[in-house]
Amino acid sequence: MPRARPSVSVIIPNYNYEKTLRACLTSVFAQTHAPLDVIVVDDASTDRSRDIAREFGVVLIANPHNRGVSAARNMGAAAARGEVLFFLDSDTALHPEALAHAADLLRDDPGLGCVHGVLDPEPLFDDGPVERYHALHAHFWRRRAAGEVRTAFFALGAIRKEVFEETGPFDENLRDSEDVEYSGRLVRSHRILMTEAIRGRHDDVDRLGAMLSEQYRRSQLLIAALGQMREGGLTANRPLGVLAAALTLPTLLLGLLSPWLLLVPALCALLFACADPGLSRFALRTRGPGFLLYFTAVHFLLHQAIVLGAARGAVRWLTEPDFGPSVRRRDATASPTSTSVRPSPQEYVHGHAHADRT
Repeated sequence: MPRARPSVSVIIPNYNYEKTLRACLTSVFAQTHAPLDVIVVDDASTDRSRDIAREFGVVLIANPHNRGVSAARNMGAAAARGEVLFFLDSDTALHPEALAHAADLLRDDPGLGCVHGVLDPEPLFDDGPVERYHALHAHFWRRRAAGEVRTAFFALGAIRKEVFEETGPFDENLRDSEDVEYSGRLVRSHRILMTEAIRGRHDDVDRLGAMLSEQYRRSQLLIAALGQMREGGLTANRPLGVLAAALTLPTLLLGLLSPWLLLVPALCALLFACADPGLSRFALRTRGPGFLLYFTAVHFLLHQAIVLGAARGAVRWLTEPDFGPSVRRRDATASPTSTSVRPSPQEYVHGHAHADRT
């Protein structure tokens, strides 16, 4: 006789996502394995997010100051009562059996500490070609990498509560790449699985400038993730493609020496376009040749944002002691940081924010 499924707490950090929060919460309350509790940590939103959350039977932790996704997840985890913590971003809606599959996987494999899922190839709300590009890319590279991995993404992921307590909280000095830093600690003692059994539909930015700006910001912390990446951590883009994109624009300057030297950036651009044939075939098969051309052009621009962000991050790493994971400050000052001290649930709920059950 199979053992009962463990209880699940769903933890949803939110900041100004009134557009998607209702769809997110509706999907949570439609799960075949009902959650023990649903905790929305609102990180000082200025829109109607809190009013929407109160329409559902959730624990609402209303943070008076914006502290970032790491702090919001820590606050939710401290208030959770379930045996499994399921972290879900407020711009993602779950497939109906996502919680059941996560609970079963963690129950049936005691050595598995964390499971996380794959996003759909279609956006939650289709707002145009930029969002279609992002959804296709996010789905493809996750599906391709599905299996036992060394990186967990907590936009759509579950972890045993005792494993979370053993690993420690998210690094509150990080507002981006917090998943990668956390995975580096988690994978030392627990296995991580990415699986299509856990699915969600994600709503992303729909304007090109906003997407590139977001990628530039996130890429600044790539230098902090190099160790984890070298050890087999997940990467969304092929290194060859990143290198080819990085060389394409600078080598245009060779044209000042001779027009024939413009063949060099042309070859770099061609190499970029061919660097990930599986991704190109997927875009072609899914949306046709016209979209493939658009997809490749946007993908090239995204890689430029990655390169520029990584370069900026390297400079900041060398010049700003407070930049990056909190461990850098701990090493520099030999004093405790937010990753080494975890407040109790009461301190989170009553000391840092207001919580109410609606």
